[in-house]
Amino acid sequence: MSKPTSKLSRTVGGLRCAAVSDVGMRRASNQDSLAIALAEEDRDWRSRGHLFVVADGMGAHAAGELASQIATDNIPHAYQKRRDLPPCESIIAAVHDANTRINTKGQNSIDFHGMGTTCSCLLLLPDGAMAAHVGDSRVYRLRGHTIEQLTFDHSLVWELAKEGHASEDEVPAYIPKNVITRSLGPNSTVKVDLEGPLPLKTGDRFLLCSDGLTGPLSPQLIGMVIASLPPDDAAQTLVDLANLLGGPDNITAIVVEVQNLERLGTAAAALQANTFDLKPERPQARLRGDETILIMGELLSSAGFALGAIWQNMALMIAAGLTALFFVVLWAARKLSRSKNEGSGACPRVRGQHGKSPYRSYNVAPSAQNIEMLSDIVRQLEDLEAQRSWPFDWKGVHADRHAAHKSIAAGDYTAAVVAYSSAVRRLMQAVRANRPDSPSDSGIQLGRD
Repeated sequence: MSKPTSKLSRTVGGLRCAAVSDVGMRRASNQDSLAIALAEEDRDWRSRGHLFVVADGMGAHAAGELASQIATDNIPHAYQKRRDLPPCESIIAAVHDANTRINTKGQNSIDFHGMGTTCSCLLLLPDGAMAAHVGDSRVYRLRGHTIEQLTFDHSLVWELAKEGHASEDEVPAYIPKNVITRSLGPNSTVKVDLEGPLPLKTGDRFLLCSDGLTGPLSPQLIGMVIASLPPDDAAQTLVDLANLLGGPDNITAIVVEVQNLERLGTAAAALQANTFDLKPERPQARLRGDETILIMGELLSSAGFALGAIWQNMALMIAAGLTALFFVVLWAARKLSRSKNEGSGACPRVRGQHGKSPYRSYNVAPSAQNIEMLSDIVRQLEDLEAQRSWPFDWKGVHADRHAAHKSIAAGDYTAAVVAYSSAVRRLMQAVRANRPDSPSDSGIQLGRD
């Protein structure tokens, strides 16, 4: 049986990220997988960037787990391996490679036949953010108080909405929302959506998540939580909210924050600073081409005077020839250096805009209206106090709710989100401590309007 919950948190350079993957309230195993591959030094950052992957497996329980695991194990490796290609092509090749591996495994074993997985990849590069995507897991970007969905859901609902030029909310209710139209594994080939690059700014936050999160939670609530909390608390709060609203599926969330855009390439320096002081390299004395030419001319002219008037003209002719030769060598060296950089993948540019993102945009500024759902959840949780016999101290929850009410009265809705979120994490911690080993339909499920 999979671990009920797994967590990861890292801070390197100007980046902070946190991830939580949870089995949910109704599943016996976790078919979600995730991967985080951070650049270890400035050169890696400039050529490969930081990579984040979320995959949601499909099929019988072992098959779904295997499919998502193959995707998250192989995509970072294949992406790094294809340094002969620019990042936008390398990530597509890596996803295709994962599709081939999953498809081959499914074809070779009756137990794994037809298995598949969604896959959402986020690349943070000097040129901006890029997303490679298959399925209905999602990538969001939060900037200020606006959250944008950067990926298109490859689902029956979204495809029908697209063909009918309507929103997914206008698609008839009888259309199942859990049917996806594209995934890795079932077919030998797959079309991968590529979005971006979207320019980065200090303060940008990104979310990669499976549909176990976006099913129970609205984009507005998701964005408000991410905007109000640090990545660790935001990831945990989102997963806990999805569980408290039923948790019908596995839930995975990766929250990424660009804390300082100018330091995104200093991952290795941040890790090494604990062991020794890093000193800036002393710049080497280098002469520009024009300075070198002048010095060469002066030296040769001086030599001409020493040799006498007869040799002066010859010396100047030699100087002119050497000057011309120097220009040729300098031009060739620069051209060779530039071609090596482009061919090896060092600092390759991402050319052109890919995709049509963002596909959805929501205002998530904490307000009396936006905070209402979060307030209702906490209120319903407190109503359960008399119905549950958990060995749990409710004083902390009551204190959090009281703090939230004071903040609302003062008009500080962000502080209210922080307080309500703290109450949610306290309650879900108690649920995890007291739930049975085998999840069943008896888990908490709060009402939703």
